[in-house]
Amino acid sequence: MSSHLIPPHGGTLVNRIVDADQAGKLKAAAADLPKITLSAKQACDLEMIAIGAFSPLTGFVNKADFEGICKDMHLADGTAWPIPLTLAVDDAVKGTLKQGGQAALHHSDGTLLAVIDCDDIYAHDKKLEIPNVFGTEDEAHPGVKAVLDEGDWCVGGDIHVITVTPEREPGEQFTEHRLAPAQTREAFTKLGWKTVSAFQTRNPIHRAHEYLCKCAQEITDGLLIHPLVGETKPGDIPADVRMDCYKTIIENYFVEERTMLTVMPGAMRYAGPREAVQHALTRQNYGISHFIVGRDHAGVGDYYGTYDAQNIFDKFADGEIEIELLKFEHAAWSHKAQGMVSGKTFPKIKGDQVFLSGTKVREMLGNGERPPSEFSRPEVADVLIKWATSEATVGA
Repeated sequence: MSSHLIPPHGGTLVNRIVDADQAGKLKAAAADLPKITLSAKQACDLEMIAIGAFSPLTGFVNKADFEGICKDMHLADGTAWPIPLTLAVDDAVKGTLKQGGQAALHHSDGTLLAVIDCDDIYAHDKKLEIPNVFGTEDEAHPGVKAVLDEGDWCVGGDIHVITVTPEREPGEQFTEHRLAPAQTREAFTKLGWKTVSAFQTRNPIHRAHEYLCKCAQEITDGLLIHPLVGETKPGDIPADVRMDCYKTIIENYFVEERTMLTVMPGAMRYAGPREAVQHALTRQNYGISHFIVGRDHAGVGDYYGTYDAQNIFDKFADGEIEIELLKFEHAAWSHKAQGMVSGKTFPKIKGDQVFLSGTKVREMLGNGERPPSEFSRPEVADVLIKWATSEATVGA
């Protein structure tokens, strides 16, 4: 690993995937261990911990770390960390576990993924977690609902991972784009990139997003478009459709040797400000030096203020978060300027800028109408129209 890249958060890149010999021993031992079947979110978290994306974490959080994270966004040892990664279980499963023992972690399809050291089994304090992490207790919030639906007990301890790839996982795994932090770091080094900016997204890249990416490319050696392809919420555009959109826009509108596309197999929490911190620290582990944080990053509905996800970083002491933030205001096409502008670069003129809501765009696509070129590149719109009209046909 090259010394010129930013160090991982906490200083060491974690790898919890065991070698073949150890995997064989774990598989043999797992047959006699209590079984925990992971939820989709927990399976995503397991993979992210295993590959080092959540360094310095080596497993699911214990009680002391859980409380520290919820109360002041720090692990018990003082390391900055904004969202607790919990292995929540119900009463029935908890009854099979022994503190100080181990348990076998399985994917919902039955695949044995890992073994966890059950160092800490503690009550899942949802009344502490929910308001602190999400800033709301509204059960309509998808992140809040996900935690409410989880078990009332948590298991904390190191994980020993055999595989992160389920045997019968439906859909595309994006294997060629599924690079772990050690692999992205190696790729950046081969490309000669010392500074790398990253764009986090769970949506297709429209003109405003493209503008942010291009601004970042002007000041760093390269850009990593890093979409999240783990668990999202109903209504989000499917990952395979989004990947087609990313490939299309890169091919037509980006400089290939300055742009990379890989995926992040994490789960969305929709936790707004705290999730922005999580995304930044995660990208640092991937070797990213500059992270784009735009309007309402990782938000949902109107639970968070427009720039809360930028302002939360002010709560950390200097040096706690090493990755450099690229804070952008809302961008849009200006008819008068004949280009992309923001509140920092161009005066606001009534009726001048093109604003389209996600609902409006989806409605247009479903009707086979291409959004205006000031909002979406036509090649990307074509991919989305094809998907939206086929969806409408299937739903008819």
